[in-house]
Amino acid sequence: MTIKQYPQDRLASQPIGYWTGVANEIIVGSIRAALGEEDLTQPHWWILNHVAGAPGQWTRAGLTAKLSTFDTQGLDFDAVHADLTARGWTAEADGGLTLTEAGEAGRRRAAARARKVHERMHNGIDTTEYVAALDVLRRMIANLGGDSDLP
Repeated sequence: MTIKQYPQDRLASQPIGYWTGVANEIIVGSIRAALGEEDLTQPHWWILNHVAGAPGQWTRAGLTAKLSTFDTQGLDFDAVHADLTARGWTAEADGGLTLTEAGEAGRRRAAARARKVHERMHNGIDTTEYVAALDVLRRMIANLGGDSDLP
């Protein structure tokens, strides 16, 4: 897909807050829609990926504390944990969470859906451009006193 070209001075005068807001809405909305096809929310996705990455090492409380830093909506992580358990996707032994076979299968299906969104989003953008865009945003965040470290 091609986008309309504008002179550099016109682009430089654009409000970054507006464009980052629009980007956030369309990107997060597209990812949420893809996850929704598996009847998952982003918190489901976060939990599944963390548990898959460190089987048995996360407790519900520890994972909730970690993921709460990304929560801007007052999410009920206990309800998400309960849903994953009720689906038979997670299991808990000695306080540590693991994915069941069904949970790993669901995570893989959701990953494939999310990957398609990422591929569409990255269409026409090479890795150097993508990294440069992230570094510019990270610099702006740091300049304003925010945390520009990777999550």
